[in-house]
Amino acid sequence: MMAVSSNLRAIVDHDGAVILDICNDRFFSLNLIGSMIWSRLNRNESLEEIKAAIVNETGMDPSVVFTDVEAFVEELKHKKLFPLSVK
Repeated sequence: MMAVSSNLRAIVDHDGAVILDICNDRFFSLNLIGSMIWSRLNRNESLEEIKAAIVNETGMDPSVVFTDVEAFVEELKHKKLFPLSVK
C-alpha cells in the first residue's frame, strides 16, 4: 500500500490541485491532468489503471498519456511528494 507523507496537504478542485509540504514550507500546483493522477495515486490505483482512465476520460493519444504519466510520477518522486515504490 502506498501512502502520502503526513506532512503533505492537498486541495483538489475542478481546475487542478495545490499540494503543500508543511514541513519544508513548499507548495506545488498541478494542472487538471496532474490532479487526476495525484487523486488516483492517493486511491492506490496502479499506473496502468491511471493511464487507462485518463485515456478514457480525455480521449488523448495513449502513447502521449503513458509517457506523460510516467514522467509526472518521476517528478513527484524527485520532489519527494510520493513514495519511490509507485508501480
